[in-house]
Amino acid sequence: MAASNNLPIAPLGPQRSLRESVTESLRAAIIAGSLEEGTLYSAPALGAAFGVSATPVREAMMDLAREGLVETVKNKGFRVTRMSDRELDEITQIRLLLEPPVVGEVAGTIPAQGITALRAMADAIVAAAREGDLAAYLAADRDFHAEVLRYAGNDQLVALATSLRMKTRMYGLKSLSESNRLADSAQEHHELLDLLEAGDSQASLALMRRHISHARGLWATGEQEPPPQEKE
Repeated sequence: MAASNNLPIAPLGPQRSLRESVTESLRAAIIAGSLEEGTLYSAPALGAAFGVSATPVREAMMDLAREGLVETVKNKGFRVTRMSDRELDEITQIRLLLEPPVVGEVAGTIPAQGITALRAMADAIVAAAREGDLAAYLAADRDFHAEVLRYAGNDQLVALATSLRMKTRMYGLKSLSESNRLADSAQEHHELLDLLEAGDSQASLALMRRHISHARGLWATGEQEPPPQEKE
């Protein structure tokens, strides 16, 4: 089946199963806004764009429906769910309450082999950003942060934080990628690892707060967040 270029979705990566590759590509297209909120998409049309049958697309869309990214429309296809600014602000607020304190707690506790593994993951994030592969970028970013949080020993926290991360819409990623600025932002993962390895809890916490705040600033719009106002 020949691939179609009518839909703005990324090519499938070779490193996963077909279903996983379709899921990651569709998830990235939704998070980055390439597949638009409120728009109805059919599995056959998406399958044609990928150059695959409709079956793995339907399977992937069912996975994404469970994540809340799409809703099924009987006998028609799948509609990308709408997410308001308030909902995105609430997700970001919850993430700020959850993730930075935990990152601060694990600073200095990650073993050397763990740091090495995380550095390889951070390299993959930067490489995906430089290549403009948003599906690979988002997957690598998600895996990196989940791995850091696992050192707190709380599986429920990891699952919740990962779920919130996947629900976030970041419509500025595409423009950042096209302007070659996403790779600069991706370097924050290496900065975080340096602080974690050094055991600097407060600096790790502060960097993680800034990193998450990008979800409602730099990554959401493609524009740099305004600097925080100084107290008089």
